Amino acid sequence: MNLSSLSPTSSHPLTRFGWDEGWESEFAPFAAQGLLPGRVIRVDRGQCDMVTSEGVIRADTAFVTPHDPMRVVCTGDWAAVDPVGGQPRYVRDYLPRRTAFVRSTSSKRSEGQILAANVDHVVVAVSLAVELEYARVERFLALAWESGAQPVVVLTKADLVPDPATLGYLVRDVEGTAPGVPVLAVSAATGEGVDVLAATVSGGTTVLLGQSGAGKSTLANTLLGEDAMDVQAARDVDGKGRHTTTTRNLFALPGGGVLIDTPGLRGVGLWDAGRGVGQVFAEIEELAADCRFHDCAHVAEPGCAVLAAVASGELPERRLESYRKLLRENQYIVAKTDARARAEMRREWKRRGAEGRAAMEAKRGRMR
Repeated sequence: MNLSSLSPTSSHPLTRFGWDEGWESEFAPFAAQGLLPGRVIRVDRGQCDMVTSEGVIRADTAFVTPHDPMRVVCTGDWAAVDPVGGQPRYVRDYLPRRTAFVRSTSSKRSEGQILAANVDHVVVAVSLAVELEYARVERFLALAWESGAQPVVVLTKADLVPDPATLGYLVRDVEGTAPGVPVLAVSAATGEGVDVLAATVSGGTTVLLGQSGAGKSTLANTLLGEDAMDVQAARDVDGKGRHTTTTRNLFALPGGGVLIDTPGLRGVGLWDAGRGVGQVFAEIEELAADCRFHDCAHVAEPGCAVLAAVASGELPERRLESYRKLLRENQYIVAKTDARARAEMRREWKRRGAEGRAAMEAKRGRMR
């Protein structure tokens, strides 16, 4: 990565990578020790590439590799590294993260996996080459909101939908599942929507997420103005692709801002994303405030405002089903690591079981 193209007016050689007065203030104790600041642009097997005032260097992460996977160095971190002279040079620590995009691991252990740190925007890439999976979009958005960043949904390969009316319908349909989230239709092939997306991500750090075959690497290349990422064609049979990107990589965008590209994600498990789920389904949370019971589960309770909205057609039943599913999943993952949450879940199961038995007894009494 060439730092010679930096504007001479830049106050610090790392400004284009997100360095600001806040980071400088937090780094002061490390600077007093003679350590240098750098942003992690890639992590690979105990080492990481960092961009520093010297350019890109490779450093060893042996001192910051704890047993807790939530504490390991990841792409986007601001780290303190040894000055010139050490061989190898070590990352000694990293600054507290402002935001972090976290998902649950695919293992059976109760662990989270950090995909990117210090992110301002989460771009969820969704291909128009295949049928839209609204539930998957909602899942991505729940994690995006929980990270503390602003999500953006990008419908890629818009050139495959030549009818403007149909494309507009798809955009509005996705907007219905993503309240408060910009939804952009973009085509890297024709350039449609690219300028709007570039302007959206020109400030701060953006992480690019999506399934394999969603067109993330092509989109990254378009934003970067160069073929920085390899691209593979998606299969014609189902529109799915292989993992073109195999690591998380950070780039400075020519129009300003920073981009983190990630491998295609086959699974996106929630990780303590209760607030994020609430924001994705904001309309359900608002309706729930009018339910007769404050702990209404929106299943069969009398006076349930959510069920009434479903019955009237105001709320699509699919949205409610997706909301229930993500809430259950989130409660399960939280309960795996939180003893109090486990106890509350057991009490809830017992309460519902007792209510079910009481309802059956009352039904039997009426039938006698």
